[in-house]
Amino acid sequence: MNAYQTIVIGAGQAGLAVGRALQIKNSPFLILDENEEAGWSWKKRYDSLKLFTPKNYSHLFNDLYQGDEKEFPSRDEVADYLSKFQDKYNLPIKVNEKVINLSKNDDQMFTLCTENRKYTAKNVIVATGAFYTPFIPAIHDSSIPFMIHSADYKNPDQIPEGDVLIVGGGNTGIQIAAELSKSLKHHAYLSRSKKLKRLPKTILGNSLFWWLDQFKILNASPNSFIGKRLKDNDPLIGNDISVIKRKGTLLPRLTRVSNKNAYFQNTFRKQFKALIWATGYRNDYSWINIKEAIDEQGQPVHQLGISTVKGLYYVGLSWQSKRGSALLYGVTEDAEKITEVLIKNN
Repeated sequence: MNAYQTIVIGAGQAGLAVGRALQIKNSPFLILDENEEAGWSWKKRYDSLKLFTPKNYSHLFNDLYQGDEKEFPSRDEVADYLSKFQDKYNLPIKVNEKVINLSKNDDQMFTLCTENRKYTAKNVIVATGAFYTPFIPAIHDSSIPFMIHSADYKNPDQIPEGDVLIVGGGNTGIQIAAELSKSLKHHAYLSRSKKLKRLPKTILGNSLFWWLDQFKILNASPNSFIGKRLKDNDPLIGNDISVIKRKGTLLPRLTRVSNKNAYFQNTFRKQFKALIWATGYRNDYSWINIKEAIDEQGQPVHQLGISTVKGLYYVGLSWQSKRGSALLYGVTEDAEKITEVLIKNN
């Protein structure tokens, strides 16, 4: 009874885009998601989160947001948009179903085991996204009283009063450090490993992403000259770094945390009341028990989202086919391409 033509794993923007693409082609499918509803993973993020892409660059297919298309949508607006997208097209989803094991049988059918039941499918599309498992470097003990990853950060009220160290100079770390810098109860210290390069959110009345689109930078492939430069030097977006410079403190790379002290590259050390690791994510594919599907580094073996394993595909990977692959703006095109390949191979 749980046999399907195609199963999509994940009901975030990637999974919903794939579902809609399959639906348009009249190809039967089921989406499995570990959360309570479509897009729910967005509601787990910090309260003040806003996208750097405006609404006209943050939608799936041609389904636009309500309101000013040049506004930058909030966390809750994105979550609500994805939930309404699923409702509008009645995409078949089973929620609270976390896939914990994926294997392939001798008869070339995939077996998917969740915590509740077992499914089989001819095709599987992994759409769990590019930012999945929080990563914390192994350079610390547990001596700082309050320590969390940015994935668990919600708002300043959650953080103990006093000096707070934020580790990580990416956009998430910058946003959190800026928010805490504005708080009267905290002094934010941001540790970053390299010089911060900033781009504004808007230029001459248009969003940064409008300009990137005009110059075809969003379509830069991973192996192109522009793509390689962007992957190595992805810039900060917005003016939050100025807030930190005025109200907080910038520190060099953190080297270790030991015996209640944080040590930095310039031999400076200091004690903090709290530490927030804004050190990114590492996708964990250990649940895919198909040897040829995963390389020695634990990453999927694929070409533009097409696995070396027949019937296995990916959508929503960072830099899957271009700069915009992991964004709402770019995932639709990848979903359509993968769907076309899947149907052709059937």
